Amino acid sequence: MSLRHDTSKHRKSDQGFGLIEALIATVILVVGLTALAGLFAQSLTALQSTREDLVAKQKAMEALEGVYSARDDASVGFAAIQNRSAGGIFNDGFQPLFVPGANGIVGTTSDTQTIQSEVSPGPDGVLGDADDIVIPLVNYQRQIRIQQVINPDGSVSSDLRQITVTIRVASSRIGVRDYNVTGYISRYQ
Repeated sequence: MSLRHDTSKHRKSDQGFGLIEALIATVILVVGLTALAGLFAQSLTALQSTREDLVAKQKAMEALEGVYSARDDASVGFAAIQNRSAGGIFNDGFQPLFVPGANGIVGTTSDTQTIQSEVSPGPDGVLGDADDIVIPLVNYQRQIRIQQVINPDGSVSSDLRQITVTIRVASSRIGVRDYNVTGYISRYQ
């Protein structure tokens, strides 16, 4: 009895990849790399907007706290804590983020014409030396809106005002976004 071994089946399976299999593998690889590149670009955009969001929120809180501080240290009377159109010192409408002027309060008629900047440490990681990175906040605007508060009986409160600080950020990739902080200020400390 002789055993025959069929070698034709073994030869077919030992041939390796064909051209079609290699092309399919290449297409799958290209699709995967393209998706990965898109995800990378999207994460860079999100990272940029996160920095802008953080700066906008900080600048809104800074402006609101500046109003409270001015009232608390009596550098500004309650009557002046209004928009210019109502006889106060705060500019109406959206304004660039100018450096505060002589009174030290942002968003007022005494602001300088210098745009505020964000300063980050340079390559050496030390803040306050020559290699610091200075980014002017030219794509930001601020609006401080001060409104009268209406009492439950429909009368206007003479002792309470609502302050809404809006920071508007214009970004080429994401568009325009607004960040609001609202607080109340009373005549009394």
